[in-house]
Amino acid sequence: MGALDGRVVLVTGGGNGIGRDCALIAAQEGAMVVVNDLGGSLKGEDEGSAGPAEAVAAEIRAAGGKAVSNSDSVTDLDACYGMLEQAKKEFGGLHAVINPAGILRDVMFHKMSEAEWDAVISVHMRGSFNVARATIEHFRDQNDGAYMFFTSTSGLFGNIGQANYGAAKMGIAGLSRIIAMEGARNNVRSNCLAPVAWTRMTQSVPVKDEAAAARRAVMAEKVRADQPARFSVAMVTPAAAHVSGQIFGSSGENIILYSQPRPVETVSKPEGESWTVQSILDEAVPKMAPKFFDLNRGPLPGNTPAQKQPA
Repeated sequence: MGALDGRVVLVTGGGNGIGRDCALIAAQEGAMVVVNDLGGSLKGEDEGSAGPAEAVAAEIRAAGGKAVSNSDSVTDLDACYGMLEQAKKEFGGLHAVINPAGILRDVMFHKMSEAEWDAVISVHMRGSFNVARATIEHFRDQNDGAYMFFTSTSGLFGNIGQANYGAAKMGIAGLSRIIAMEGARNNVRSNCLAPVAWTRMTQSVPVKDEAAAARRAVMAEKVRADQPARFSVAMVTPAAAHVSGQIFGSSGENIILYSQPRPVETVSKPEGESWTVQSILDEAVPKMAPKFFDLNRGPLPGNTPAQKQPA
């Protein structure tokens, strides 16, 4: 018996990296899987290919599982509705969406073109909206559904050279939270994961010195794509039906629960008095300053050395 027996799961970006392992592990747990992948390059600059998605679906079928492939883009809302219809036609329904599909266009913000901004926002933020919007009514109608979205420490902590990626990933965290809040009464849940894993995204980060090369060698060995994939699959099983609205992280064998923004300091004037520009500068800012967050990214979860690591 598998944790996903009789369930149907759509995995976007399922042809490579974390998405591939999500599809394979979901199938191992008994799910019927729609493997979606455009088959494009890391930067999303080519037309794509049906090959990667079909290769993963074929691997699942060869192992005795059930899977079909889909090579449409998550940037197309109609195509996402088509993914739902394909799942219903092939397997009779859909119960979960795991959405790691993504691209990178890394560049310093002051050099970033509109096209570099739009491409990343389109795949990550718009893509997350599309797969959710295409499936949310189905989930609500059947009173059952689960989403696993993918955020990133590039959004949660910040990362130089990734304003487009970080903005999209932070937006996804907000989207996931509100879907969870709105979906609770219909047993529709949503969580998001900030993974650290050795994938073609992390391989694309330039190595600038020997220390960076050494960190990369350690990372390749200890932070594999199957680790966040296994967690993602666990969170869309019926056994995790009580888990929703959370931001998780995965780094190697470390599973992290992240805090979510809440007030850390409030400075008030007595009733009848008002803040002025000068009193804000003289009183409010100095009182809050000890709790300001600095601009350091800090070490990644699991004692991984601090470095540029897109999820």
